Amino acid sequence: MPLREFHDAGFLGRDADKPHGAEARCGATRRCVVSGSTLPVSSMMRFVVGPDNCVVPDIFATLPGRGMWLSADRNTVKTAQAQRHFSRAARQVISVADDLVDQVESLLAQRCIDLIGLARRGGQAICGFEKVRGWLEEGEVGCLVIAEESAASGREKLVFMSANTPVIRALTADEIGRAFGREYSVFAALKTGKLARKFIVDAERLNGFRGTNVLGQRSYRVEKEVEDE
Repeated sequence: MPLREFHDAGFLGRDADKPHGAEARCGATRRCVVSGSTLPVSSMMRFVVGPDNCVVPDIFATLPGRGMWLSADRNTVKTAQAQRHFSRAARQVISVADDLVDQVESLLAQRCIDLIGLARRGGQAICGFEKVRGWLEEGEVGCLVIAEESAASGREKLVFMSANTPVIRALTADEIGRAFGREYSVFAALKTGKLARKFIVDAERLNGFRGTNVLGQRSYRVEKEVEDE
């Protein structure tokens, strides 16, 4: 069964391995099968064994089967893959795709894009430097989104205005643009509310696979900086 179809099927049934979906955002904790640490599930990734006996990332925590929880970061998943933690946790020999880490990153990035798109359709998200600045001035921003490759001049102005507003830099300009049906966009904002909170959770998990920082500072060098329109 293709990965996306298996994810879709996860919404049709649930098992006793809680928490699922929204419950995974309400303070529940799980034990990381690699580190042994007990962490909030909002900062973790759930994996299950798929029908083809292969590890499947479950970003919504809704797929059927016994869950295997890992800290949401690239190194932890790579360690689990290299040292057979998945097979030990599942108590059976299972296969792990070579590109599992990339699968997780791709799924989380698409989740973030979808959330911004959903917010946009509900009038809760805008893009473009001037529009974002206007919302910041009015105090309507629950989350500021700045592309990885943003130019320092515009980025610093908006970060300065954001005060205590979370700043996310885990997405590229192309990905932000896709959420708004355009080629690219460097700056975006989500209004304070449920969608912004959901976006922050998943963006922070994506951050663990991309090495960015939610406070607006990159931990790796960009090759090209772009200005917003």
